[in-house]
Amino acid sequence: MEEEEEIRHPYIHCMLAGGLGGTSGDLLMHSIDTVKTRQQGDPHIPSKYTSLSSSYLKIFRQEGLRRGLYSGVTPAFLGSFPGTLIFFGCYEWSKRHLIDIDVHNSLAYLASGFVADLAASIVYVPSEVLKTRLQLQGRFNNPFFKSGYNYRSTLHATRTIIKEEGFAALFYGYKATLFRDLPFSALQFAFYEQEQQWAKQYVGGKDIGLGLEILTAATAGGAAGVITCPLDVVKTRIQTQVNPSDEPAKVIFSSRSATPRLSSSHLVPQQAQHPKASSRGISTSSPGTTIPKVGSVTLDTSSIFTGLKMVYKTEGLVGCFRGVGPRFVWTSVQSGTMLVLYQIILRQLSAHPLVASDGDNV
Repeated sequence: MEEEEEIRHPYIHCMLAGGLGGTSGDLLMHSIDTVKTRQQGDPHIPSKYTSLSSSYLKIFRQEGLRRGLYSGVTPAFLGSFPGTLIFFGCYEWSKRHLIDIDVHNSLAYLASGFVADLAASIVYVPSEVLKTRLQLQGRFNNPFFKSGYNYRSTLHATRTIIKEEGFAALFYGYKATLFRDLPFSALQFAFYEQEQQWAKQYVGGKDIGLGLEILTAATAGGAAGVITCPLDVVKTRIQTQVNPSDEPAKVIFSSRSATPRLSSSHLVPQQAQHPKASSRGISTSSPGTTIPKVGSVTLDTSSIFTGLKMVYKTEGLVGCFRGVGPRFVWTSVQSGTMLVLYQIILRQLSAHPLVASDGDNV
């Protein structure tokens, strides 16, 4: 195991392999991401999008592939590649320096994943805001779905958001995103590094084979996704239920039920809303797979910890892990694709190096 720790690929190799692997994983799952965004941001009652399969087919039939299921793919690509490039560069740098000062390996992996995601968030959060709005909108002047957004292109969306809502709107949901994604990345890479070591010990060599590569990558992402599911639940509830207008939505308790609901004075038709009022809270990072249950408690708070308490108190442990199945599938497939490609590309770069592999070259 000590021998494996001495093998340090050049930073540029790690960054390129991570950037290509991460972008491939994100683009592979983009159409599913679009469906989840529609389900989470659908303002219609009852919802137009129910199950994953029926929603996927509905969007494909009505809007097509490029302008429907793959709407928002341009900002997704523009954010994913530099974001994962930064992530893997920071991850390798942090991991090596922590191990060099005798920090325990597991703690070094955990801390490095945390730091790397924090650094990459500066890039991926604005791109995800653009991506999710375009995914929710679909095609320009979409006759099949009224989202409240109507941008002609990625550039038009960027200009419109900055002009009407301010530059800060590109970082909407930043805090809630960090509370979910930082623990996820930290756990994902801590699990992955440990599983890789176990796999190498099991086979007695560096080459663990494609089967174990897929298994270690997918289970690391899936396990991290399951553990952080309560944070995903609260993030989604906060971003899809808190009214972003200047006047907070009033929560009314019906005499027949203890379930809070929004005051009808806030149920304004979309056509009558000011453009700024359409800046609803939608997922701004890797897609939340939690779809709020009809009648679930409205989280009239922006605090993750307060939200966790409210969900647990009103819905129990089951409520905290709502949507854990889709989240496990999503994180397993995306992580599996990213990390397997990362290892494959890294081996190719090692065989045809861009720079000398002395471990610390950039």
